[in-house]
Amino acid sequence: SFTAVVDCNSFYCSAERVFRPDLHRRPIVVLSNNDGCIVSRSDESKALGVGMAEPYFQAKEIIEKNGIEVFSSNYNLYGDMSWRVMETLRIIMGENKVEVYSVDEAFINMDAVPFEKLHEAALQLKETVERWTGVEVSVGIAPTKTLSKVANHIAKKDKDKTNCITVLDTVEAVNEALCVTPVKEIWGVGGQYAKKLNSFGIYDAYQLSKMPEQWGRKNLGGVVGVRLIKELKSEPFIGLDEELTEKKMIATTRMFGTPVTKLCDIKEAVATYTSRAAEKLRRQNGAASVISVFVVPKETRKPGEHFRHGPTVSKAMTLPHATCITNELIKSAVQLAEKAYNEAITDYKTNIFKKAGVMLSGIVRDTTLQGNLFVPALKNNNRMLMNMMDNINFSMRDDMLKFAASGTERNWKMRQELRSPRYTSRWNELKEVK
Repeated sequence: SFTAVVDCNSFYCSAERVFRPDLHRRPIVVLSNNDGCIVSRSDESKALGVGMAEPYFQAKEIIEKNGIEVFSSNYNLYGDMSWRVMETLRIIMGENKVEVYSVDEAFINMDAVPFEKLHEAALQLKETVERWTGVEVSVGIAPTKTLSKVANHIAKKDKDKTNCITVLDTVEAVNEALCVTPVKEIWGVGGQYAKKLNSFGIYDAYQLSKMPEQWGRKNLGGVVGVRLIKELKSEPFIGLDEELTEKKMIATTRMFGTPVTKLCDIKEAVATYTSRAAEKLRRQNGAASVISVFVVPKETRKPGEHFRHGPTVSKAMTLPHATCITNELIKSAVQLAEKAYNEAITDYKTNIFKKAGVMLSGIVRDTTLQGNLFVPALKNNNRMLMNMMDNINFSMRDDMLKFAASGTERNWKMRQELRSPRYTSRWNELKEVK
């Protein structure tokens, strides 16, 4: 049996190019929330020396000197383009053959494809996705998930030579691929484990594949290490997972566009994030019994001091009953926000905040909830009101209906000064063809 991994090339940049063909083969970068760091680079930008996760202000000289096109993250566009790519894979291979691994990557069970047609199938996957969606992809096929990731890495390394396709269908091809793959590039091996393996004299994937499974159990985190070594030996150990449709915890967190000092702004932000989390909760027909809110004070750094994450002040409460009603959740959330705000001022002597977030947990199916005999019947029908709000906001967009606690000015919103139009999800931002 063989597994394929289909991975979008510089996904955010590719999605921008779909609607801007003039940017084909031109250098592009996409920025993170608040236009802080570089989170996606086209191959042309990489060649010019732009670093991944590099702060935007540090790369600005290279960007301006080379005329690199810069975009703020456009999550509406990227989410829709991701769905189109995954749906294309499902149409080609079948619904139950595709595991969506991330926004730009999916594993595919290739059992139905004859051995001699693996190369042909890889080419068909690549060409069909690119023709139907415009997003460029790389395809790696191998006997296991871990090896398919190795194959995909090789496919991306020299795109002109591989045509973004690598199939490891023989023992010789697998061994050759393992020999040229450093341990730090193996799926599931982080920086710390790579250093540890190097200290044992293991520098490439082939050397690791020759280690005994008991050694992996002892030195690489128990069953995780055994699984990794088995997969490198072409023994499938990680099956395809079904897509997780019901989350056990739902969170909405954001960096503020500018540092926030007022409690009223913190409450507005927390109310807005709670509304968003409640929408996600209702989408999976859930109700939350625990809510927590956190704020992150902005720390002052001394000249030359490296960045470090500031303290997080978090408050939580168990709700009187599990609920998915936005206004009930907001009422508890703003109370927690005030407590967290006051504690941060007392403990850290600062009233400047850079981030806040809301988390819902203790999630149960809302169909299992009983109505409350001690409140009017009208209040037990709030779910119907929430459904109406969700439908209107989904069709009209931009929080057409919102609770007053979320505010109207929203000066704390994320900076997205260089965002492209949301071509596929807003009528007034449709691409114009002349």
